[in-house]
Amino acid sequence: MNEFDAAFFRRWLAAARAAVDREADHLTELDSAIGDADHGANLKRGFAAVTEVLDKEPPATPGAVLTTAGRQLISTVGGASGPLYGTLLRHTGKALGEAASVTRQDLATALAAGVAAVGQLGGAQVGDKTMLDALVPAAEALGDSFAAARDAAEAGALATVPLRARKGRASYLGERSVGHQDPGATSSALLIAALAEVAAG
Repeated sequence: MNEFDAAFFRRWLAAARAAVDREADHLTELDSAIGDADHGANLKRGFAAVTEVLDKEPPATPGAVLTTAGRQLISTVGGASGPLYGTLLRHTGKALGEAASVTRQDLATALAAGVAAVGQLGGAQVGDKTMLDALVPAAEALGDSFAAARDAAEAGALATVPLRARKGRASYLGERSVGHQDPGATSSALLIAALAEVAAG
């Protein structure tokens, strides 16, 4: 069973930053259809701040990497995405505890705790056309493999297109939210894809 240390988690967040940088315009485009048109810019700023703080003083454990990243996102990102992503990473990090290295199974269990915290914060569930549509299946599939988690997240994001939004800004649009891919589910799928990419080496 492979063990993953703090350096692995820093590489994951660096890869996530690169993915967000690459896709920021696309995320903003999706958000301009059903949100505030700031999702890409907000996440870009947030993940840049995350990698800066992690490079400056690298935390010693996987849990500390994620809790530090989560706190940074909450303090630097406006809109709903900062608190939601911050909660995801902080609670996942807390669930990992003080271990110097963790298994994929440990991470799957911790990620499920992080995802549950996001659901509580936003009062959302799968099918509400939010980031949970990508994150819940990803956390479940992570027990099988990193690639399965990536595929599940991508499928979950695509599955938001025909849904009517029931939470967040998009819910104000009612029927007009149908036919658009949810930006939060899309950025969540990017985060999981970055994890799979780093795990694949």
